[in-house]
Amino acid sequence: MSGPLELVLASANPDKSAEIRTILEAEGFVVLARPRDVPDVEETGATLVDNARLKAVALRSATGRASVSDDTGLEVDALGGAPGVYSARYAGEGATYADNVAKLVAELEGTASSERRACFVAVAFVSFPDGSELHATGLVRGTIAPTPRGTGGFGYDPLFVPDEGDGRTFAEMTPDEKHEFSHRGRAFRAIASKLRDRVG
Repeated sequence: MSGPLELVLASANPDKSAEIRTILEAEGFVVLARPRDVPDVEETGATLVDNARLKAVALRSATGRASVSDDTGLEVDALGGAPGVYSARYAGEGATYADNVAKLVAELEGTASSERRACFVAVAFVSFPDGSELHATGLVRGTIAPTPRGTGGFGYDPLFVPDEGDGRTFAEMTPDEKHEFSHRGRAFRAIASKLRDRVG
């Protein structure tokens, strides 16, 4: 390999983009910013893989370069796996993080702690100029807290208490602590390994 592989970020979410960049750069890759003139991609897929592919292919088509994306879902057992693929818009189109968190708190009100099990799933996806693709999935199991805790992270992080942690929510951890066993950390370290295998 003549130099580090360069990947264009497909995510339009600045919080996700920062996490992806941090994880992939720690793995030795160069991450290029999403061009400002590329319009948002409609996430019309039925699965996280579908949506991640839509975003990566759109950015690869727009830039002619290898592009990397992710799609993430929070699957809550007591809600039959919801919000799942609709996690970003659980409280409706244009919902804020706070809107989604508030809806989840309300939906689980009165639910016993033993029944608040959940799984965070992230799909990392790379689309190459030749049309080939790679993807990897990362997941972490945990419990949904009754009320939000912490000021770090984003999305549902103030509610998610990972099993492998020490009882804190993701939002109560430092970024490095979160990345160590988060769904996104696992997905992007896995895709990094696949990329190294591909490029040699």
